[in-house]
Amino acid sequence: MSKQNQIRLIVRADDIASSHSATLACIESFRQGIARSVEIMAPCAWFPEAVELLKSVPELEVGVHLTLTSEWAGCKWRPVSHAPSLVTEDGFFFPLTSHRQDAPPPNQGFLQCGYLLEEVERELRAQIELTLRHVNHVTHLSSHMGAPTCMPDLLAVTQRLADEYGLILDLPDYVKPLAVQRNPDIALEERLADALATVHPGTWLFVEHPAYDDAEMQALSHGGDHPLGLVARQRAGVLTAFTSPKVRQIVEQRGIELINYTNA
Repeated sequence: MSKQNQIRLIVRADDIASSHSATLACIESFRQGIARSVEIMAPCAWFPEAVELLKSVPELEVGVHLTLTSEWAGCKWRPVSHAPSLVTEDGFFFPLTSHRQDAPPPNQGFLQCGYLLEEVERELRAQIELTLRHVNHVTHLSSHMGAPTCMPDLLAVTQRLADEYGLILDLPDYVKPLAVQRNPDIALEERLADALATVHPGTWLFVEHPAYDDAEMQALSHGGDHPLGLVARQRAGVLTAFTSPKVRQIVEQRGIELINYTNA
């Protein structure tokens, strides 16, 4: 099949190291499924475990998932550098990229925290260097909740760091997001299978967050009226979709080439 008629797909598993559950699920999404890139979060408590597990899958491409926010109500992350302008009075990253009126209490947004750009650069650099020190197959940077790249000054810093460390930040323009129907009443496995069965030739990117529906994930929520257990169910559905025999069969039957950032 000519490259012009080829369907090429990057499947990215985000948030390895954010929890034990997510870490194991991200590895399984590669070993038993279709994920070919995984994004590691250096400030998170399970970073050392993720590092050790990634040694067993050196062919799995790793991105540094640059982190300036900490979204969960009952589990928080701190900077890996001295960055007082980036944190709440308790020393944690802010939970939101930008504050929303429907998200009390106030002052929860990173963009409203009065960040100092030199502290942003120091923190992102520290996350990159920590990851490069322990993981050999790092190829790119990505942006957790969009915070490190959501404003021109932040994007400029992140791009400069990408250039300095020889890492990819932006995929080529011809790589497009895979359009998967957004309907919570239909399992992601079915929606992803439908998308792959009908997608036309081109290079596509699909990003999601696998985990297990276990006690750890069931304890995570965004607080307020966000029900406990919802995150666990949704992310377990991602793992099911990534490792689904039905999805893998469609990939094989249609000759979809599973690629990563490096060979996009």
